[in-house]
Amino acid sequence: MKKDLLTVKELAAELRMSPKSIQRAYRKEEIPLQWLGRMARFNLAKVRRRWNGTDEAACVVSTATLHRRARSPAPAGGAQRRNAPGR
Repeated sequence: MKKDLLTVKELAAELRMSPKSIQRAYRKEEIPLQWLGRMARFNLAKVRRRWNGTDEAACVVSTATLHRRARSPAPAGGAQRRNAPGR
């Protein structure tokens, strides 16, 4: 019997990818997921449609993604504090 919703490990095995790559993809909103409480679950058919480019919802960019892209990253290594005026 085929399961409708897969875990991260099951999806990674099905797509022959690492679980870390799956986690990275859903955090970047590249693949659709469903939350069941605190557990992320994936519909294999929807994931394949999204990655093949046949999913119409893939063209819609969420506002959260737009905000992340608009924000410039902070300097690394505490450079922001070292170069702060008044020091």
